[in-house]
This record gives sequence, C-alpha cells and structure tokens, in this order.
Amino acid sequence: MARSPVEAPQHVLDLLNKLHKLSIEQEARLKGDKPRFVSTDSSFDDLMRDKLIALDEDKCHFIYQLIRTTGATNVIEAGTSFGISTIYLALAVGENKKSLNSGDGRKSKPGVIATENEPSKAAKARQHWAECGPEVEAEIDLREGNLLETLATNVAQDVDLLLLDIWTPLALPTLKLVQSKLRPGAVILVDHTLTAADGYKELLAYFEAPNSGFHSLTLPYSGGLEMTVYNPRK
Repeated sequence: MARSPVEAPQHVLDLLNKLHKLSIEQEARLKGDKPRFVSTDSSFDDLMRDKLIALDEDKCHFIYQLIRTTGATNVIEAGTSFGISTIYLALAVGENKKSLNSGDGRKSKPGVIATENEPSKAAKARQHWAECGPEVEAEIDLREGNLLETLATNVAQDVDLLLLDIWTPLALPTLKLVQSKLRPGAVILVDHTLTAADGYKELLAYFEAPNSGFHSLTLPYSGGLEMTVYNPRK
C-alpha cells in the first residue's frame, strides 16, 4: 500500500482509513441501486441517509495535494455528508496556514466552509471531526440547511477551491451562486462526471460555453473527476 501523502496525527490517519473501508463496504452492498447523485426519488434519499459513500480515498489524496501545492486557504465543500472528505480539506488548509505570516487574518478564521442539508449527517460529521481534534474542528465552518441559502451570505472573496460532491441538479445553481466569489485561477472539482454525465449535462455545458472563463479537464479517476480552472476575462 502506498504511503498516505497526508500530514496528520496517527489517530486521524487511522480514523480516515477506517471510514474509507466502511464506505467501500457500504457502496459494494448498494451496487445495483440507482446511479449515485442522479436520482431525486425520495425512497432513494431514505436509502442513502445513513450511508457514508465517501469521496474515494485516491481522490481525497489528490485534493489534499492540490490544496497544499496551490496554497489554498479558502475552500468551499458543497455536499459534506459524513465529513470524511472535509477532514482532508481542513488538514490541507491548516498546513497552508502555518506558512502564512502571523498577521494574516486568514489564520484566525475557519478555512473550510462545509455544507450539509441532512441534520443526522451533519451530527455524524461533527462527531468525526471531534475525534480528529481541534486542528480539524477549528478549520471547519459547517452550514446546515439548503446550501443555496447557507452559501448566499458570509462567503469571503477569493475562494481558492470549490468541491461539488452533491446531487447533480444542485451543481450548476451552486456554482452560479459562488462564482462571483471565485478568485482568478480558482479550481472547481466535480465528482463522478463520467458515470453521472447526464445529470451534469447543464453544468458541463456551462463550463464549455464560449468565453465562460472555465477550462476543464476530466481526470481519470473512478467515475471521472472534473478539474476546472476559472480564469475570467477582464
């Protein structure tokens, strides 16, 4: 097994390893159900309510490394679920903040805005972050409720990275809501853009529109991971 690129205390690495294994087991049992993130059927929502189905570990490692190499300190996660991927975001942002001058105001506030609509998932996410300790907890501002409402205010300018890991119908409205806050060169990551291509059709068309300012690449991870860089024309 390759060594994890994540810099974190051993108890955090052990927790992540345990949660990823549990996620894989649950996802294997769900094979044959409706495609992930596409269905809006209420029975499917009920089925998924207590399932981890976390962002794949290799994708989490990539995102952690991407945040570290870009120096990102202002990250939004649309679709937190049980908070596993959020741990990686918080750890990476925290490491980046350590290299900032002590007078930089970004060091004193959470660097990750996390969003979750389901109260039971939000509660479980908080439990996982508490197990990690203050270096993770202190970096997360969890906003519970409809993200189109919770992200409408109190979002700082110069967002470095937006992770979209939500039901496909919410992806484009969320991007449009946050777009004015994205800094030039900001990165947008979208999971499962190959397996859920139909659901992401409008979002991908928005990226590809002439003069949109978005430049996309589908990375060869399981299901497809879209990496898009935002460089709007002035």
